[in-house]
Amino acid sequence: MAVSPDFLDYVLEQLHPMGGITHKRMFGGVGISRHELFFGLIAEDTLYLKVDDDNREAFAAAGSEPFKPFGGDKAMSYWSAPLEALEDPDALAEWASKGIEAAARAKTRPKKKSKA
Repeated sequence: MAVSPDFLDYVLEQLHPMGGITHKRMFGGVGISRHELFFGLIAEDTLYLKVDDDNREAFAAAGSEPFKPFGGDKAMSYWSAPLEALEDPDALAEWASKGIEAAARAKTRPKKKSKA
């Protein structure tokens, strides 16, 4: 899940106008947060944003794809940012906001109890 320094710098530069953006290297990738709310990640020079049932359809309609770190069918709740959004800070801010909103909703939803 390598991330090139140039791609990381580019994404952070594009997101900078939103304010409060921080990043942290993790598991070979990079986690992206805004005001300590984790909403995105970068892996293999692809930006993925948080999705849930409220925004997944918009990501799918934009041609985004789910993050599958281990291959196969198991996907995480992050989908790639639309390619055209990476070239336009305003568009990227809109998509990142969708991810931020999904992350905020996830914090307020009750956790599912695991079967022990």
